[in-house]
Amino acid sequence: MFSKYLPHRLIKIVSSFLQNYEISRIGTFALLFAVGLSLTLAISACSPNNTSNSAVTQTATQGVVVRIGYQKAATILNALKNRGSLAQTLTAAGASVTWAEFPAGPPMLEAMNAGSIDFGYTGESPPIFAQAAGTPLLYVAYNPWSPKAEAIVVPKNSPIKTVADLKGKRVAFAKGSNTNYLVVKAIEAAELNYSDIQAAHLTPADARAAFEGGNVDAWAIWDPYLAAVEHDLNVRILRDATNLAPNRGYYLARQEFVNSHPDLLKTLLDESSKIDKWAADNPEEVAKFLEPELGIKAAALEIAEKRRQYGVLPLTDEVITQQQNIADTFHKIKLVPKQIQVKEIVWNGNL
Repeated sequence: MFSKYLPHRLIKIVSSFLQNYEISRIGTFALLFAVGLSLTLAISACSPNNTSNSAVTQTATQGVVVRIGYQKAATILNALKNRGSLAQTLTAAGASVTWAEFPAGPPMLEAMNAGSIDFGYTGESPPIFAQAAGTPLLYVAYNPWSPKAEAIVVPKNSPIKTVADLKGKRVAFAKGSNTNYLVVKAIEAAELNYSDIQAAHLTPADARAAFEGGNVDAWAIWDPYLAAVEHDLNVRILRDATNLAPNRGYYLARQEFVNSHPDLLKTLLDESSKIDKWAADNPEEVAKFLEPELGIKAAALEIAEKRRQYGVLPLTDEVITQQQNIADTFHKIKLVPKQIQVKEIVWNGNL
């Protein structure tokens, strides 16, 4: 209350003084200067402190540990971890980071549901299954990736010539993954039912072993594993995702983390965007980095990097609608037990 009336009170005192006393011009100037300075100091003293936004931010983030889930095959977060730039940025803000590796998106989002991680990146299907299961997550950005960066492959000498020939055949893919949706749409386009194939739910490593051993007839897989099998084995692409699936990637965050630390979320997205731009301009360097990480030859990794798209982008109505189409498709064939609305878990912040 005092700060509200202080400037007005000082002005009244000065006005009264001038009305009752005759002073010289020099004296008047000196007096007004002194009063003006007093007013400035009073107002400054009673105003909110905005001398150091960074200090306020650091106080809000002091001691916070940001827990990130990543896959080695997910270029951006893996590179972000290894280059150390995010750790340095968070340290400057008084926070820190820990990393947890996952073989695929579904177990990563199970960890988010358990409250073990705050941030991660997956293909388009895992967040749909996670939302249906009640995982408290938000879509915070997306990556365009590429429809050609996932495909259904068969051995080169396989009698399977079209997707329709998969009827009754054993097809390997990771349940709840982006290639799960690819298989659904490819089967649908071939006028088959999802139940017409024998689904073998396998991780990429197990699926490759089964594929090489002849224990499955076809394999639906994403890059860079797709590029690796193209490079290493005699395979034929039966169908990629062109005109079937958008094959996007999504940056996801735990709702509580977003609500409590929106500033840190923006830091994560900003740092991811910087690495994204570096990767887009340096596919050869990315391939060299990933080679020892994944045990995949750099020549194969270059194929994967050069045919993908990059970007850490805000979700648009079109992207949300296409993601909703995926959710509706999974619900229709009873892979997702209930109807969900993707738009309900889209972050409304600005990148």
